[in-house]
Amino acid sequence: MEKTKEKSRVLVIGATGRLGHYLTRFSIQSGHPTFALIRNSTFSDPSKSVTLESLSSSGVTLLKGSLDDEASLEEAVSKVDVVISAIPSKHVLDQKLLINVIKRTPSITRFIPAEYGADPDKTQVSDLDHGFYSKKSEIRRLIESSNIPYTYICCGLFMRILLPSLVQPGLQSPPVDKVTVFGDGNVKAVFVSEVDAAAFTIKTIDDPRTLNKTLYLRPCGNVCSMNDLVEMWEGKIEKRLVKTFVTESQLLEKIKETPYPDDMEMVFIYSFFIKGHHTYFEIDESCGGVNGTELYPDVKYMTVSEFLDTLL
Repeated sequence: MEKTKEKSRVLVIGATGRLGHYLTRFSIQSGHPTFALIRNSTFSDPSKSVTLESLSSSGVTLLKGSLDDEASLEEAVSKVDVVISAIPSKHVLDQKLLINVIKRTPSITRFIPAEYGADPDKTQVSDLDHGFYSKKSEIRRLIESSNIPYTYICCGLFMRILLPSLVQPGLQSPPVDKVTVFGDGNVKAVFVSEVDAAAFTIKTIDDPRTLNKTLYLRPCGNVCSMNDLVEMWEGKIEKRLVKTFVTESQLLEKIKETPYPDDMEMVFIYSFFIKGHHTYFEIDESCGGVNGTELYPDVKYMTVSEFLDTLL
């Protein structure tokens, strides 16, 4: 009888965050021995005690350490086969020391860096985004030059970003009378919930089809233009909204006159709903891309329509 292959041991960095928590949950549920690197300050933070207890009680082994402590990184990485980073985008360059440690650790079979958004190599807003994507590309190049086995996860926009306002900058809830549409309203973006992004990510870690590939998520029902979103919302509230269209040049002017970081919401709108940076290219394995929803049809995910139902 063929021996069942043991599940990879997984280290999650950023496990106390929203995405990191889901990653550890699916890792444990999938049978992976799972570890989480936790900063010393987090252990003494009363506001984090419930989160840490939840991780520990679910079976996650908590390890003390941080991305700027080489000794703790070496100890943590030596215990596992797969490292998954879920740190915030603004700290993406803090992964450099981790990458150097992984490079020296031959047991590592996969590294999944902190991305989970648009493909940083396929966006063209470098003059507007204050280095948001170039920093992620820099991390990619460091991984590749270090010959570290990897999987990049590109899942579009998390649903909690832009979608709760129906892509209306400055609003916290969807409009009920009038709506601003950027561009012609026909360019499509991709939305995925964080819990679903985590589920797809964990699926990849022992899958040879995703080794040294970029996993793209374009779930059916979640690839939507602004016109799609407005029409969907109008159907739910049973009311027509008055549309105001903002051209590309008008949006660019507004971005230029808005200071950082307040301009970033509009930069993302420009990138996804005018330039189409989520969807302008085909997912082609010959160019290093694989389609996550085709690889893992068993993963049940929240649709945009279902998310909008929660806003009613």
